[in-house]
Parts: sequence; structure tokens; C-alpha cells
Amino acid sequence: MKSLASDLLRSVLLTLVLAVVCCGLYPLAVYAGAHLLFRAQSEGSLIYAADGVTVRGSRLLAQNFSSDRYFAPRPSAAGTGYDATSSGGTNYGPTSAKLAGDIKDLVAGYRKANGLSESDPVPADAVTRSGSGLDPHISLANAALQAPRVARTRGVPLRAVTAAIAAATDPRDLGVFGEAGVNVLVLNVALDRAAPIRQP
Repeated sequence: MKSLASDLLRSVLLTLVLAVVCCGLYPLAVYAGAHLLFRAQSEGSLIYAADGVTVRGSRLLAQNFSSDRYFAPRPSAAGTGYDATSSGGTNYGPTSAKLAGDIKDLVAGYRKANGLSESDPVPADAVTRSGSGLDPHISLANAALQAPRVARTRGVPLRAVTAAIAAATDPRDLGVFGEAGVNVLVLNVALDRAAPIRQP
């Protein structure tokens, strides 16, 4: 009986010690380390508006921009579009008629929005939805085709918009993986900072 009581006491004490270490000290150490070493990432990689106070979003998540003043992100199928609580793609297969029709409509819309002819090629990322629906990047080719529209609508020189694209371009991962991409939210916020929208 004495052995059972001591075994039970040891088990309870060990459970309490592990609970304190695993549920308290370890998460606290991870939080503190992340906050000290990777502060921006641990706080959500937030991007602020031109006023420096208002949060516009996270550099990790796409947002919808429909005005001609802004660069358009990659199309989204997350929820009703760009919904971070419903991340996901269309799940249509390559032989899907619905997918083909969707891409055809997106191509027509992209050409019209950017003043392209019916024979001009359109970058694939401009008319296909990413697997998450929240991809924050567009290709350099996509950004270059949208630049004249944005410059014209904002009334700024094209070279200024091109410079903003270069500043918002993230390089390939580790210099070798993937492709360089333009972060649309970073780019649009930078353009607003350079030339804030005047309220009527």
C-alpha cells in the first residue's frame, strides 16, 4: 500500500512538473525567442498604411484590389475571394470545362483592364488561382503589364512605378529556389505613401 501511494505521488508530481515545463516554460521560451530574434514575423509581418498607424494587412496574405490605381493580385478562390479563414483553391482538374471557362473570362478581363490586344500574351499567374487563394506575389511579367495602367491612373511617371515594383520584389528563396515575385500589398502601400489618395 505504501509503495502504491509513493508511486502515485511520484506520478502526480511528474505530471505537474511536465505540465509546467511543456505547457508553460517551453511556449514562453519559444515566444520570447521569436519576439527577440524575429519580431516582425512573430507579430504577423504586418504592413501599415501611409499614416504609419493603420494596419493594411500582412505581407504574407493577398488582398483584393479592384481600383485601377492599384496592382491587382493573383485571382483567388479562397471563400468568396481572398478570405484568410477559407484558404483553398478551386480544385478543378486540368480537363475541367469550368476551369477553362474561368480562365478564358479572366484572360478577357485582364486584357481589357490593362489595354492589351486580343493577341497579347497574358502571364499565367494573372489568370490562374493559387492553391491557397492567398498568394501575396505576382510575377515580374504580370507587374510590368499592369504598370502603365497604374501610372496613367495615378498620374505619375512610369519610371516611378517601375522603381516601386523593383523595391517590392522579393528575390528567389536562398537565391536558387522558385522565382522572384512582386509583393502586391507592399507595392500598393508604397505607391500610396509616395502619392497619398486625396479624400474629396
